[in-house]
Amino acid sequence: MTAGMTREAALELLQEYNQEPFHIVHALTVEGVMRWFAGELGYGSDADFWAMAGLLHDIDFERWPDEHCKKAPELLSAAHADEALIHAVCSHGWGLCSDIAPEHEMEKVLFACDELTGLIGAAVRMRPSKSVQDLEVSSLKKKFKDKKFAAGCSRDVIRQGAELLGWELDVLMEKTILAMRSCEDAVNAAAEELCRGE
Repeated sequence: MTAGMTREAALELLQEYNQEPFHIVHALTVEGVMRWFAGELGYGSDADFWAMAGLLHDIDFERWPDEHCKKAPELLSAAHADEALIHAVCSHGWGLCSDIAPEHEMEKVLFACDELTGLIGAAVRMRPSKSVQDLEVSSLKKKFKDKKFAAGCSRDVIRQGAELLGWELDVLMEKTILAMRSCEDAVNAAAEELCRGE
């Protein structure tokens, strides 16, 4: 699988339509998480493609929140992205803002971990360490059960994502924590650079 563009071009495209550091950091986080999952699940040769789907999944969200996953095909087509990448990006909004269902395992992972990375990120910000390195599944489950905590992160989507993959919720949580640990330093460094560039 190829994405039809380089990582540099994809990052440039992301920053063309996204100026909020929060959105860019989320994109970089999901990029790193998807790269980790590609290796973990035996798709190492497609890791760049998985990562790019993560990087660009919210390409249209900041500027066109009411057209999320509907504006994306136009933006990505103009940048010569492959149809497979466009399908993956649109499928992560399945049932929320898109009727394109996740089909490939990569799309199911993206659907499942997008919301979960948000919940984990919120949990991490509450920790003294401000790091995912010492976050355990048991602690995350408590946050998951507290509906008032990070209320914008849909528990239903996270559960549905685990079901799509055929995984227990605990397994999805554990793997996503490990994936976020793998890219935390790189994402933090990029976030610091973004703040300096403002």
